[in-house]
Amino acid sequence: MRPAHLRFPSIAGALLLCGLLLGAVVQAEPLLRGTGDLAVIVERASGSLQIVETSGNTRVGHVEGLGDLSHASVVYSRDARHAYVFGRDGGLSKVDLLMQRLVARTIQSGNSIGGAISQDGRLVAVANYEPGGVKVFDAGTLDLVADIPAEYAPGKRSKVIGLVDAPGGRFVFSLWDAGEIWIADMADASRPVITKFKDVGRNPYDALITPDGRHYIAGLFGEDGMALLDLWHPDKGVRRILPAYGKGEQALPVYKMPHLEGWAIAGDRAFVPGVGHHAVLVMDTRTWTEVGRIAVDGQPVFVIARPDGRQVWINFAHPDNDRVQVIDTESLQTLRVLEPGKGVLHMEFEPRGEEVWISVRDADQVQVYDTATLERRATLPAAKPSGIFMSARAHRIGL
Repeated sequence: MRPAHLRFPSIAGALLLCGLLLGAVVQAEPLLRGTGDLAVIVERASGSLQIVETSGNTRVGHVEGLGDLSHASVVYSRDARHAYVFGRDGGLSKVDLLMQRLVARTIQSGNSIGGAISQDGRLVAVANYEPGGVKVFDAGTLDLVADIPAEYAPGKRSKVIGLVDAPGGRFVFSLWDAGEIWIADMADASRPVITKFKDVGRNPYDALITPDGRHYIAGLFGEDGMALLDLWHPDKGVRRILPAYGKGEQALPVYKMPHLEGWAIAGDRAFVPGVGHHAVLVMDTRTWTEVGRIAVDGQPVFVIARPDGRQVWINFAHPDNDRVQVIDTESLQTLRVLEPGKGVLHMEFEPRGEEVWISVRDADQVQVYDTATLERRATLPAAKPSGIFMSARAHRIGL
């Protein structure tokens, strides 16, 4: 008779296999997670993304092969699992945050400057400098759905900036060369219906949509002021606001274009950067008129509000890009000027505002600050970091 340990090899094997599988399950379990506290950090020099988590402020992954990220931006799928990365080389990349890998990529133009995802999450649109226009892709496959050339005169195409999603399945964007704002209604994605607003002002350089999705505002580089479009009543056309905020003053050389996407709204007031001025302008959002201005330490680039509206954080163009100024929105007084280091490029609040992440390019760091104490909580190494994008953007209009 065969020894007992050889009589039932299938049972022994089954037990061994079960043990191995159980061990594998136990090992795999910590990898199961949601995406609600995840974020990505753009590493502009290496064409890569860091994936980080904001509960413990640690790095959880790294994705390479994303091309030229010297001026990159990111939007998220509605389930916040996928990040869509818009690169300066015209690349559109789709990154899986949970699998921590690149799942799709297409070179869709020669030079692009950002993009948006539609209200229903089905379409991703890219704003292009070269050739000027907007291309729209299926968010699942990155197949081209629509091509919208920004042709404003026979044979003339404009660079496109300020592309945002808007309620009603629309994209809104501005034409730098033409001084126009266009609305693309994507009800039939293969046949966009375009509404054009002409003569909105010279050289709209960036734009934003208010958090409620009602007002689209383009900053004007070629002249003082901004262009405002009420998307509830587009038939009323574009209105000029802040038409002479620099009148009679000598504007300074502009070393870096301000960004309006991260602008600050606190209650019924908006805080926006003054182009060519060491000032932040304060507007009443009920009348869209200037009600004050705040002298700051340099030319503002990003002016962003803590989610509760209690503070505004400001970073600056060269040569003052080593600091961040924190303003109290009630008193309009400076709370503190932080000095994270040279090359402060971007700031991003955690969804409830208890911390803010700051990229410091020249120090190869991202620094995390407590917004109550204004003290640094964490420092993460990163290769020439620029944009920081929280996954909570998936649930916000225009981001």
